[in-house]
Amino acid sequence: MKTYLVTGGAGFIGSNFILYMLRRYPNVKIINLDKLTYAGNLENLTEVEHNPNYSFVQADICDKAAVEALFAREEIDYVVNFAAESHVDRSISDPEIFVKTNVLGTVTLLNAARKAWAVDDDAYKEGCKFLQVSTDEVYGSLGETGFFTETTPLDPHSPYSSSKASADLFVKAYADTFKLPVNITRCSNNYGPYQFPEKLIPLMINNTLQHRELPVYGDGMQVRDWLYVEDHCKAIDMVVRSGVPGQVYNVGGHNERPNIVIVNTILDYVKEHVDSTVGAQLIKHVEDRKGHDRRYGIDPQKIKDALGWYPETTFEVGIQKTIAWYLEHQDWMKNVTSGAYQSYYQKMYGNK
Repeated sequence: MKTYLVTGGAGFIGSNFILYMLRRYPNVKIINLDKLTYAGNLENLTEVEHNPNYSFVQADICDKAAVEALFAREEIDYVVNFAAESHVDRSISDPEIFVKTNVLGTVTLLNAARKAWAVDDDAYKEGCKFLQVSTDEVYGSLGETGFFTETTPLDPHSPYSSSKASADLFVKAYADTFKLPVNITRCSNNYGPYQFPEKLIPLMINNTLQHRELPVYGDGMQVRDWLYVEDHCKAIDMVVRSGVPGQVYNVGGHNERPNIVIVNTILDYVKEHVDSTVGAQLIKHVEDRKGHDRRYGIDPQKIKDALGWYPETTFEVGIQKTIAWYLEHQDWMKNVTSGAYQSYYQKMYGNK
């Protein structure tokens, strides 16, 4: 039985990955290590909380003693590192926490894995791997044409993307210097169930249902490539099992859309299926984010050719599934949008 240490497994992508793995592989063991910050929610994992192959450990990936103790008592084969501060706006408000979690936390995990897996100098237990889950934002911004490839130079523009690029370079350095078996995946914007509503799609769904203004940065013509979260989970699974150690794999959906198109798609769906009174009058253009990248687009040809991965979910299907999920889980939304989130929301959007 292979044992996966999934860090940040109570967050959006991490929890979807745990559900994906335990639904498909009855003979894997999943250890979920999560600090449970504002975006970590064990309610995402009620489906598997009694599964004997699943366990939860509350700890910070920056806590060296806790991480090393976990490696000492468990035979961990794979580390899949989702744990990260991930919201660009928060990184602009407080860059330091992004450096601590995303950089120092990753190095803490790398050191613990290296120590636990070592069988000799620069030799490790067969079949182990460290997978760093990263983002296309480390590449910077694109013009109207072209795509990011694995050889695109890193050019991060925000404190968030800079912290992720730094973490990626440490992962690469541990492969180059210590021969640690690693992979890095860089994905485009994920969407789907359980995403915390500071992100565009669930934020707009929630605000539309509540008849609240829909804050759109600038002209709303920033272009993002959208990837349904289950397709991303499939890619990570394939890279862990079959990716060539030391390689980077870009994971994209070829589903580019301007942000304002996403907002209008959500409005149109809710208007047709739920509430005929909502409409474009809810849209409020606000001051653009500092250093806001204009366009991201990923070329996923490498992972398609090497591992046979492809995005199975078109945006037209995925966005309808996503909106429907949030409509069916409004109690979940109410739970996660109480308390601290409301204070944060007012700080970010209340005076714009």
